[in-house]
Amino acid sequence: MARRGVVAGCALGMTSGWNFGNLGGIASELSRAYGVGLAAIGLLTTAMVVTHLAVQIPGGKASDRFGPARAGAAAMVVLSAGNALALARPDAALAIAARAMVGVGTGLAFVSGSALVRESGGSPLAQGVFGGLSLAPGGVALAVVPQLEDVWAWRAPYWTALVISVAALVFVWTARPDAPPPGPSGAAGTAPGVVRDRRLYRLAVLYTASYGLGVVLANWVVELLRRHSALADGAAAAVGALTLVLVVLSRPLGGWILRAHPERARRAVAASIVAGVAGTLALVAAEPVGLAVAGALLVGLGAGVPFSPAFTGAAVTRPDAPAAAVGFVNTAANLAVLVGTPLVGLSFSLAGEGRLGFAALAALWLGALAVLPSRRALGVDALSRARS
Repeated sequence: MARRGVVAGCALGMTSGWNFGNLGGIASELSRAYGVGLAAIGLLTTAMVVTHLAVQIPGGKASDRFGPARAGAAAMVVLSAGNALALARPDAALAIAARAMVGVGTGLAFVSGSALVRESGGSPLAQGVFGGLSLAPGGVALAVVPQLEDVWAWRAPYWTALVISVAALVFVWTARPDAPPPGPSGAAGTAPGVVRDRRLYRLAVLYTASYGLGVVLANWVVELLRRHSALADGAAAAVGALTLVLVVLSRPLGGWILRAHPERARRAVAASIVAGVAGTLALVAAEPVGLAVAGALLVGLGAGVPFSPAFTGAAVTRPDAPAAAVGFVNTAANLAVLVGTPLVGLSFSLAGEGRLGFAALAALWLGALAVLPSRRALGVDALSRARS
């Protein structure tokens, strides 16, 4: 049952991730079907991201109170309802409302999926695998959905998401623990709020620097390389994709280090920050091509390794409200994505054509080194005691 719980948690994360990439592959087709411009299609993603962000802490509290399996099942119901609503007719206003509903489901699915992995006995490595698997489906959706357009036309993104969420609902419901435990003695409802818990702030900064800044960078790296390197458009896209593709592997790597060598975890996290900064600066230079490739690889490494230590540390810091604590850490990172992406985009209209924006990202990433969480905050001491 424990193993099925870990798999079910990963299924929740993967279902959440699919909805982040299922529209991008046919954005132009959606624009024609809805009779609106691409900017309006962009609002479909914005609506989802805003509610995804907003539900992190409340969703974590729900997971702590009712159990992650029940919260995850509820997330799949909301996801299914949102995508079913979007299928009704090609209307932009309806689609925006539906995607806002989808965002509630993705946010609840992510935080409850992480909790289900943890509460099913999943190790930090399993938490890292969850992180990698939650990111990968977005890229898969970009490739798969366009292939189904001839069958389902503009409804392809929503049908695929609906089928996946219903399948995940069945699996999560059948794999749920017999009695999902709430927080100790119901403490999740009475303990001080996670937002006011300063012990979580450094973890939030760490995850914001790795995931948050990494996603902002990934959104603009292809444009930066097109302007400042000798790479052709296709090659620039391939190099830029490395910044996210490698995260699928580096998240489990960070979890493996925390599980197998906890005494080295803090040094590994520090090294990942340095790697992210160095990689960002290499991308600013953009030439020669080998330097740009190395930069993308370093960014992918830096953006992924801290995932499991940050989430494990948050849960260890707040054993009374572990999912809410993880939700808080994830909220900070997603807020950085929401604010930072357009700001870096603006830097392409300034001198340096994007280089100033990327230099600012490097400086912010380096700043996280100054407030690196302690061994205890990263969950190292608790894991070391458990092994002894």
